[in-house]
Amino acid sequence: MDPHTTEPDRIDLKILKLLQSDGRITNLKLAEAVALSPTAVLARTQRLQRDGFILGYEARLNPLKLGRGMMVFVEVLLDRTTPNVFNEFKAAVQVRDEIMECHMVAGGFDYLLKTRMADMAAYREFAGSVLWQLPGVRETRTYAVMEEVKNSSQLPL
Repeated sequence: MDPHTTEPDRIDLKILKLLQSDGRITNLKLAEAVALSPTAVLARTQRLQRDGFILGYEARLNPLKLGRGMMVFVEVLLDRTTPNVFNEFKAAVQVRDEIMECHMVAGGFDYLLKTRMADMAAYREFAGSVLWQLPGVRETRTYAVMEEVKNSSQLPL
């Protein structure tokens, strides 16, 4: 941890939990919920942002209403595992909006991708024109999601 960063205390964790469940909560309501003055809560929130505990704020959109209702996970195995191939692959993934997440993993393959498409036809087009053309890709395995049982970005605090 950065030497200038202080560990969050009990109140900080409560603020983080409240903001995580409602990023649009007013400073006044946040202050009431943690029993501090609005000025003190604002200072704490600004410190939590400055210290990197809060990365940003965003709206969660409904993919079904926006033509991205099909989630597909893809295992990617690269043909070579050299720094150059990793860097080329990572750079190519960054510019593709269909790829929502990309994680380098330990195990039987190199990367796990989370993608969102309109439907299977759109995924087939993406696989042929984008996925299999990414630098260094030797093999992929596709897992189309049939049901989202749990989908949360909230960290347990």
